[in-house]
Amino acid sequence: MKKLLFIFCLIMAPAACVFAGDIAINHFVIKENPFAKDEVAIIATDSVGNIRENVNGMFSFTVNGLEDTLRFEKGTAFYRHKIARSTFLYARHQNESGTHSILYYVYRTDDKLSPFHISWVLLVAIPCVLFLLAYMFKRFIVVAIIIFAIFVYFNYHNGLSIPTFFESIIDGLKNIF
Repeated sequence: MKKLLFIFCLIMAPAACVFAGDIAINHFVIKENPFAKDEVAIIATDSVGNIRENVNGMFSFTVNGLEDTLRFEKGTAFYRHKIARSTFLYARHQNESGTHSILYYVYRTDDKLSPFHISWVLLVAIPCVLFLLAYMFKRFIVVAIIIFAIFVYFNYHNGLSIPTFFESIIDGLKNIF
């Protein structure tokens, strides 16, 4: 009987490994790291926003153009770079199902970080509304150009370059289809 049980275990052990599926991160959010000051955490979520605690291991992410391997434990990885001032964080993760990216504006106060999700729709809407207003009201052209220059300067000064701006919009458009 022990030999039969041993043979059965030997036969079923490889089959158990075959049925194990790969864990992919398709959705994630950025939150303040509760354990370290001036750092953020990347949290793997499902499509509804619940934390996926089954995500464990090393995953490759690109944050603001710098590739980094993050170690996830129970769905949470800590981005170990200090944030000295308010900035944009553009995080990308590529896996078998495609490229997943998200843009956040991390507002820094004296004692905490507050990440705000920036939708690609907002990035498109602001210049389009300024252009539409300048087109409709001819006297508003100079004011619209000044506001657009302030918009571009604010984005660039806080770490959102022009290529990242367009990359965020293109990734958002890809996720529609």
